[in-house]
Amino acid sequence: MRAVPLVLLLLGACTVGPDFERPDAWWKPASWFAAGRPATPVLSQPVAEPVDPRWWTLFNDPTLTGLEQRLADANLEVRVASIRLAEARAAVGVAEAAALPSFGGNSSYTRQRLSRKGVLSLSGSSAQNQANGLSPGAATPRNTSLFQPYDLFQYGFDATWELDFWGRVRRGIESANASMEVSEEARRDTLLTATAELARAYVQLRGVQRNLDITRQNLDIDRQSLNLTRARAEGGLTTDLDVATAAAQVAAVSALLPGLQTQEAALMNAIALLLGDPPRSLTAELGAPKAIPPVPPQVPVGLPSELARRRPDIRRAEAQLHAATADVGVAVGDFYPRFMLSGSGAIQGVQFANLADWGHANTYAFGPSVTLPIFEGGRLTQTLELRRAQQQEAAVTYQRTVLGALHDVDNALTAYQAEQGRRNQLMVAVQQNRRALGLARDRYTQGVIDFLQVLDVQRNLLAAEQQLTDSTTAVSTDLVQIYKALGGGWESDFPAAPPAKAKPGQM
Repeated sequence: MRAVPLVLLLLGACTVGPDFERPDAWWKPASWFAAGRPATPVLSQPVAEPVDPRWWTLFNDPTLTGLEQRLADANLEVRVASIRLAEARAAVGVAEAAALPSFGGNSSYTRQRLSRKGVLSLSGSSAQNQANGLSPGAATPRNTSLFQPYDLFQYGFDATWELDFWGRVRRGIESANASMEVSEEARRDTLLTATAELARAYVQLRGVQRNLDITRQNLDIDRQSLNLTRARAEGGLTTDLDVATAAAQVAAVSALLPGLQTQEAALMNAIALLLGDPPRSLTAELGAPKAIPPVPPQVPVGLPSELARRRPDIRRAEAQLHAATADVGVAVGDFYPRFMLSGSGAIQGVQFANLADWGHANTYAFGPSVTLPIFEGGRLTQTLELRRAQQQEAAVTYQRTVLGALHDVDNALTAYQAEQGRRNQLMVAVQQNRRALGLARDRYTQGVIDFLQVLDVQRNLLAAEQQLTDSTTAVSTDLVQIYKALGGGWESDFPAAPPAKAKPGQM
C-alpha cells in the first residue's frame, strides 16, 4: 500500500513536451474608427457597442428573422458539422481510455496432441536426455500416453495498465480535446457562414423584386409614351420614326423582365437550399415583394480586442495550434521508456469438471514490464521533426487568420460607409430624373422637343432607379458582411448530432 502514493506521485511528476500558451495578437488597432469618419454624412453609423449575437434582428424584418431561426436545425452543412463534432467528442473518449487500466475476460476450449517428432522425440535414453538438458525421467517414445490427444478447458482474465510517467498519454488527451475544440469552432464557422449567406440571399431577393417592380412601372410609362406617340402620329404631329422608337423602348424594357424573374427564382431556391428544402418550396412564402431590409441608424461593432474571442476561424486556428503543440509532447514521449503493469489469472483443467476446483486449477501471472526504444531507424526523430514543423505551420496560420480577420472588418466597414455615400447621390439622381421626365413629357406634348429627348430621359430614369435599388441592396448586404467579418454571434453549447429528418415523400 505504501507504493500507491509513490506511483501516483510519479504519474503527475513529469509531462514532456512544450506547454501550450494562448497566443496574443501581435497587432490590433485601438478602435475600428482609427481612420476617422467618412467625409459624406451617412444615416447608419458603426458604434463601439457589444455585438448582438442575433444581429439579423437589426434589419427589423420578421420574415428574415423567422428564416434565420429555422436555419440552425435545418441546414444540412450545419448538421454535417454537428456530426463531425460528435465524432471528435468520441475521439476524446478514446484518448482518455488510454490512461485507464484495461481488463478483459477470456474462455477457451482446445483439443491438443503433442508431436511424436517434436522436442520429446529427443528423449531416447537417459544419457541422451541429459545431453539435451532433459531430466532422466523424461518421456520416451515408448511412453505413448504423452502423445495421446487431450482436452484443455480454461477461463480467466487479463489486465494491463500503462503508467504514464512522462505524460505521453496525457499529451494525447490534450491533443484530442484541442481537436474537439477545432470541430466546435468549425461548426460555429459553418453556422456563421450559413446565417450570413441566408441574410445576403434574402436581401438580394428583395432587391431583385424591387427591380422587377421598377421595370414594370417603367414599362407602363413606356407604353403610355407609345400610346401618346401613336396618337400624335395619327394627328400628324409626329412621324412613324417616333412610334417605332417608342415601340422599341417598350420591347427593350420588356426584355429585362425574364432575366430578373430568373434571378428571383434562383435566390428563392438558394434560400430553400440553405434551409434544406426542395426547389420552389418557398415561392408562396417569399413570392410577394417586400421592401429591402433597411439598415439601423446605429450598428454595434464592438472593439478590436474582442475579435479573436468572437471569430470562429480565429478560435479554430488557436485550437489547431494547441493540438499541434500537444502532438509535439506525444512525439517527445515516444523517446522515453514505457512502464506497464500487467497480470492474468485463469482456471485451467483437462476435464470440464476441473474448472470448479478453484484451489488446485488456478494459474496466474503478474508483474511490471519496461520497453525502451533503442533503434527505430530514425522514425522517432523524424516524427518529432514533423510535429515541430506542424506546430510552426499552425502558429503562422493563426497569425495569418488574425491578420485576415482584421482586413475583413476594415474592408467591410469601408465598403459600408462608402456605399451609403453612393446611395445618397443616386437618390438625388432619381429625384432629378423623375422631375426631368415630367418636364420632357410636357414639352413633347407641346411639340417643343422631339421624342428622342423624352426617350433619353426615360432611359436615364430607369437606369438611376435600378442603380439606386442595387445600391440600397448593397448597403444591406455590406452590413451582413460586417457581421460575418466580426464573427456575428456565437454559441456556448452544442447539442448532440441531430437525427436525420425525413422530408416529405422520403422513407
